[in-house]
Amino acid sequence: MGLARFIVDRWSALNYKRAFADPAYKQPNREVFPHAMRTWVPKEDHRRLASYTLFAAYAHNQAWEVASIQDHTDASARREFGDPAMLVAAITSHMLGREQTITVTGAENAETSDGTTPDPEAVHAAAVQERLRAWAKAEQFSLRLQQAERKAVREGDTVYLLGLDAAKGRPRLSVIDAGFYFPDLPDNAGDSADYPDRIHFAWEVDADPTVSGSKAKLRRLTFELGPIGTRTIPDTDGPRPVRVPAYDTDGATPLMTGGDVYNPEAGTISRLYPWNDTPSTITCYLTDAEWDLDDIKADQDVHTLDYRYASFLTRDDGEVLDHLDLQLDFIPAVHVPNSIPEDGHWGESSLAVLLQLFDELQGTDTDSSRASATTGAPILGIVNPDAKGGRRGETKKIRVQPGMCVELSQGGNLITVDTSPQLAELRNKTAELQDRLSLNARMPAVALGAIDPTKAPSGFAIDLSYGPMDPMLDSMHLPRDDKYSLLFKMVQRLFKAGQHPDWTGPVVDTRLVWGTYKPTDKAAVLEQVRSAVKDGVMSLETGIRLLDEAGFPINDVSEEIERIQSRQFEQARALADATGSTDAVGDFLGIDINPDPPPPAPVLPPTANPAGQPEQPAQGSRGNE
Repeated sequence: MGLARFIVDRWSALNYKRAFADPAYKQPNREVFPHAMRTWVPKEDHRRLASYTLFAAYAHNQAWEVASIQDHTDASARREFGDPAMLVAAITSHMLGREQTITVTGAENAETSDGTTPDPEAVHAAAVQERLRAWAKAEQFSLRLQQAERKAVREGDTVYLLGLDAAKGRPRLSVIDAGFYFPDLPDNAGDSADYPDRIHFAWEVDADPTVSGSKAKLRRLTFELGPIGTRTIPDTDGPRPVRVPAYDTDGATPLMTGGDVYNPEAGTISRLYPWNDTPSTITCYLTDAEWDLDDIKADQDVHTLDYRYASFLTRDDGEVLDHLDLQLDFIPAVHVPNSIPEDGHWGESSLAVLLQLFDELQGTDTDSSRASATTGAPILGIVNPDAKGGRRGETKKIRVQPGMCVELSQGGNLITVDTSPQLAELRNKTAELQDRLSLNARMPAVALGAIDPTKAPSGFAIDLSYGPMDPMLDSMHLPRDDKYSLLFKMVQRLFKAGQHPDWTGPVVDTRLVWGTYKPTDKAAVLEQVRSAVKDGVMSLETGIRLLDEAGFPINDVSEEIERIQSRQFEQARALADATGSTDAVGDFLGIDINPDPPPPAPVLPPTANPAGQPEQPAQGSRGNE
């Protein structure tokens, strides 16, 4: 074979597919993956794009089409029952959890229980957290998250793209298929995890059949970091719209964008962005252009297209998208890999190492379907040399149907071919392959919904069965945590770039908290919390937090604690006996207790003598006066 042809990369698990790895050069088949093998696609991206198509085919029950093109045979009878799609949905839902929460570090300290003034940084963190959650609701972030993560789990990669919408007054979020994403990675990308300074989103646009002379085009959207230059303005007077330098009234002095500062010693232009403490000399340029496919030379790819043949698009506000200065010091795109990248960038699909198992399952399901046909309508052989209507030595075919009666002469016999044992073995083989699939995917049967609830073991046993999933989900969350923190940091910066009046103060760290994925026995958790709080081995705050995590409808932990304490009169009485403080009891119950005023001194009536006469005052007292 030769060492040069033995390829080990993120997609080498698919090399067993002849359509994916040509026997001679280990390149995808152009007939099966035509879009991955276009001339403008870089050679290093051929296998990646072909793998995306192959994974999508399996997830959409279209693997038979790949086999049909590869082998030039009719594979339409192949049975595919959705096992890859089911696995992708299960992994995605368990990885995301029931709900996802945007949390800003320090926001929990914005409210104090002792009435003291909270830290201004905590107040700012709480305000940013509230605004980010409002933005996520307006942008349907939960929907975008599901859309993006399904692509990441299935194909190995997904991409978010952010852009400031001046009309809506907020950043807009888009999910881009990784098949359109072409980062300009450095030569040492295998040793570096730094994000590239130049990325492209490219796709082909078919010719419009309703327009005469219309041609197929390649559209490329480019984001590139570079030194800040002088101001440019659109020029639409030429054969195509472009951007040209803007000059002062003298026609010779180039103008700069407002706020920029020229440094004559270094020969650079610096700009102070609202989210930085020090000026920066870097900005992001946007280019949106189209090329006729006929104008792309054989030695050019998406990274080296000739701008002389490009047609630049124009934005709604009249800005020509030819190296347009976005006034950002970052590329507003976030690439999310499904796994920890081995080469510094690309992730691995959750289906990659399981494709051969899916092929075995599909083959067994196909054989089972064929065997069930002969079991439901068995093959019959009639031995009747003297049957009426036939001659000796002549074979006669009889159509068999339910309720049919066959008249046999003397010496006749019926022979049936029973295929049910083979069908049973095929079903056992399917169960064995499903168990292997669950083992290799690290998804227990309980997580795939393959356990009968009436036969489920104890809750503790079910919790233990989720053990293999914990390290898998931890490894999936690890590359995602920093990516989503970066996404929310970009959202804050874009709000500041748009000079939104509510977005003041520094950019704060934000993270996406994943929800729990395990089913919870609410009755058991409630009994556990009740006993622990009653026996004094668990605080009420911790108990309420456990109930919240178990799925009880608790909107705010602190408010729930206040409601509970406001009804605990026995504990309040014990507190009063222990402290003797009505203020402490009032704080405990959440009410204002005013102590009763002291009772007035009693006024006693005068005492009477034995004779019934009033007692005379003593001599010398004021009563004698």
